[in-house]
Amino acid sequence: MPDDTTTAAATGSGRKRLVSGPGLLLVWLYGVMVVGAVSRSAYQISTEFDRAPLAYSLSGAAALAYAFITYSLVRGGERARKAALVCCGAELAGVLAVGTWTLLRPEAFPDATVWSDFGMGYLFIPVILPVTGMLWLRAKR
Repeated sequence: MPDDTTTAAATGSGRKRLVSGPGLLLVWLYGVMVVGAVSRSAYQISTEFDRAPLAYSLSGAAALAYAFITYSLVRGGERARKAALVCCGAELAGVLAVGTWTLLRPEAFPDATVWSDFGMGYLFIPVILPVTGMLWLRAKR
């Protein structure tokens, strides 16, 4: 079985693949989160924004983070790996901050965000995914 460097050289891209083995599952999960967060935030922002602007804006920010990480993982290469690693760290900080905020001040969020209650509405995937992503990206160094 060729290693990632050989695979990248064979494809002519010169980039180290990040989407191999467990990385493929990671990309799939991030892709699912992109679809969920984008569809949720787009609907809420376009139809109910005045009801909970902070919550819906945060869901939109989550969607952007998921999309960027998915793109970086698929793109591959060291720069993309580093960018995805930084974004996963920012995503985790966002999940922890918003999750804590929604527990301490629930009245600030008349409607849930993707990251509310540490992603409980998404089976806690929003808090597990960035940790898993950072571990995977560090291993692919």
